[in-house]
Amino acid sequence: MRLAVRAVLPAAVLLLAGCGAGADAEQSAGSSAADAVARAAEKSEGVTSLHYRVTGRFPERGRIADEGTVRTKPMAARFRTANLSGDQQGRTELRLVGGVLYGSATDDMVEEMGGRHWISYGPKAEFTTHGGMRMDVGGLRDQVGRNPAREAAFLADAEDVKRIGSEKVGGVGTTRYTGTATIGELRSALKEVKDKATREGRANSLDQYEKAGVDELTLDVWVDHDDHVKQLRTQGFGRHGALDLTFTFLDQDKPVTVRAPRADDTADLRKPLKKNGS
Repeated sequence: MRLAVRAVLPAAVLLLAGCGAGADAEQSAGSSAADAVARAAEKSEGVTSLHYRVTGRFPERGRIADEGTVRTKPMAARFRTANLSGDQQGRTELRLVGGVLYGSATDDMVEEMGGRHWISYGPKAEFTTHGGMRMDVGGLRDQVGRNPAREAAFLADAEDVKRIGSEKVGGVGTTRYTGTATIGELRSALKEVKDKATREGRANSLDQYEKAGVDELTLDVWVDHDDHVKQLRTQGFGRHGALDLTFTFLDQDKPVTVRAPRADDTADLRKPLKKNGS
């Protein structure tokens, strides 16, 4: 804060002293806000399951409406995505069951796969198809199995995190916090995270934003009275347009069942394609 120079020294001293006290109070409030967000982020790491919805815009994809369900132990997940604008309009689904990743086939692929509607990518991130093509589906595996609530920790690492006030999300009372941080600052903060899974999960989230050309994030987190992340909004600007995603968390720690697609409706890219019934 800049102060105008005063001609009377005692008045200047009083003004400076008053600003110092205000700065201390503001810093204390910021620390309290960061602690509240950190508690909520830590709780999100311990959930056994999560059901969430994502709406907004992502660079290159345009407007989106996604929905995900994740169970941590044993890992099982379903992610449905809908691109609502641009050249990539359409709906797809990913499932992770028993360590195997499955993806729904597009309409033009179904005929090529003998009428099958699902693709099996197998249990590994990198593999060679039956035709000899090398594939890396690590990004897809990360996407379907991610816990986006852990991204609330990014706000806890922001230097300017502050409390906005009380707001309702889906009829639930929450407290809203906001702040900004660069991708570089958030990567530096990851060095202090001891748990490997947590560190890698947050790093994967940063990777997708960085690949989109986003170098700074504006974050808003809504925390309910049980210290759970109820909603998260992430904003930024990348090489191919605006990033503006709102994650709304609908359920957590509830029973989750995700089934693998039927074997006779699934084409395994690692094996020769056989006709159904053969």
